[in-house]
Amino acid sequence: MLSEPHRKYRSFPPVDLPDRHWPQARLTRAPTWASTDLRDGNQALFEPMNLERKLRFFRLLCEIGFNEIEVGFPSASQTEFDFVRLLIEGGHIPERVTIGVLTPAREPLIERTIAALRGAPRAIVHVYNATSPHFRAVVFALSEQQVVDMAVRAVEQVRGATDALPETRWQLEYSPETFSATELPFALRVCDAVTQAWDAGAERRVILNLPATVELATPNVYADQIEWMHRHLARRESVVLSVHPHNDRGCAVAAAELAQMAGAERVEGCLFGNGERTGNVDLVTLALNLYTQGIDPGLDFSDIHRVARSVEHCNQLPVHPRHPYAGDLVFTAFSGSHQDAIRKGMAVQAAQPTDTHWEVPYLPIDPKDVGRSYDALVRINSQSGKGGIAFLLEQDHGLVLPRRLQVEFSGRVQREADALGGEISSTQLWDLFAAEYLQAAAPVELLEHRIDAQPAASAAAAAAAATRLSARLRVAGHVMQLHGEGNGPIAALAQALQRRLQLPLLVHSYEERARGAGAAAQAVTFIELSLAGSTVSRFGVGLHANLLTSALQGFCSALNRLLQALPDTQRQRWLQRALRAAHDGDIDRFASAS
Repeated sequence: MLSEPHRKYRSFPPVDLPDRHWPQARLTRAPTWASTDLRDGNQALFEPMNLERKLRFFRLLCEIGFNEIEVGFPSASQTEFDFVRLLIEGGHIPERVTIGVLTPAREPLIERTIAALRGAPRAIVHVYNATSPHFRAVVFALSEQQVVDMAVRAVEQVRGATDALPETRWQLEYSPETFSATELPFALRVCDAVTQAWDAGAERRVILNLPATVELATPNVYADQIEWMHRHLARRESVVLSVHPHNDRGCAVAAAELAQMAGAERVEGCLFGNGERTGNVDLVTLALNLYTQGIDPGLDFSDIHRVARSVEHCNQLPVHPRHPYAGDLVFTAFSGSHQDAIRKGMAVQAAQPTDTHWEVPYLPIDPKDVGRSYDALVRINSQSGKGGIAFLLEQDHGLVLPRRLQVEFSGRVQREADALGGEISSTQLWDLFAAEYLQAAAPVELLEHRIDAQPAASAAAAAAAATRLSARLRVAGHVMQLHGEGNGPIAALAQALQRRLQLPLLVHSYEERARGAGAAAQAVTFIELSLAGSTVSRFGVGLHANLLTSALQGFCSALNRLLQALPDTQRQRWLQRALRAAHDGDIDRFASAS
């Protein structure tokens, strides 16, 4: 690249419009949408669509709700001509849809174009010729007057041919190709000449389409050009002011939005922005941008996945996974802070009345409005945090984790993601959680348990009575029986372990929740334990249809994880003590008492 690019390139001159109005304007309604996928988009493909793919695409556009569809360039090839005839003769055009075709301002090509449209109920004949200084001087070697004359002759030919075919409702569209590079006074001169030649009126409106054939400047400059034309066009009330932005600078969507603020009433473009070079303006993004501002776009993208897959089939081009609204990853967060914000926002939104405005961090649109589920909102890799992990466990597996457990488990997931070097699926996440909290049965495993009933003289005495627990455990491979008392089964088990194994356990937190509903519901318990005098604590999780069993399983899970966290020498001393206690115990008494 050049160190002094200004020696080779010059900045685009601004438009002298000091009292411009568009910066204060707001979009309040959708424009007239015109799809050029079957013409402009098609001519930009490696392999142009055949009749089958073009017909499928046409039907898709009709289903989405387009009323104006430019279906081809019939003078360019027999395939293009045949497709227009197929639509007309095959009865494929819905009553509300007007088809359009493009033709250069050349007599034989216009004649061929009109022939292709014969018998159509409604049709737009789109005529163009280039108007910019460079094209006038270098490409065509024409004077300004010759360019005007070319446009007028073409319009007069279209007018004469279409007047002779009154069974069709005709409309003229004219594009000064390379408008964005044309001097505004000359662009106005050509457009006014076309309007006069067509004899535009209230019942005979002309579409003046002002394309950014090549995007040359910032979107505000294009908006200035549109507003200048909007102010100065003759017979303005008889003109449909249309724009056709290209995306050479990556600003086509912004240019189209600002152009509408500047007076444009109609927008031409393609689904997902397909088109020559960097493409045409993306109509999906434009329409859904309006939708997120509370404006009905008049186009139906409620199943955006189906639309994207259909367009991919017809164009043989992929939709990028980060494409706005439609990409496979646009509703997915990997970043931990994003995941946490989404999880909290979704929880608040779910608790609001249904008519509450949508306000979820990082999600400008509700994925369900475009047919996407919440399944892909959060995906886990090495960048993910506790919020995303908790979200997936809650959404996919019905498990709502306490915050401190989220923190604890996220460290385990982080290590796994780093080891794998890639994404962890929801299934893998559950398997990891189960292995860490639900399946660890060593060195302590709960085998049996029983709450011993105590006769009480009164209800008050029963309420004050301690819970008596008998439990059979396998400890370090040996079975032992424990008995304990406390103000609940967890306290009773902790007391039994301390008395029998000299294990001073502290219960820091205990939570119980339901997983699922009805007959299939399970009790989930979360228990956090530590040893007296130690700063190390660990969570355990129990999962069982019986709440008591779930609680005791959760206790053993926490105990096993706590023992694993002890230094080796301390853990070995405890195991030796447990083995001695097991040999001293009476393992048969539990069974006989049962």
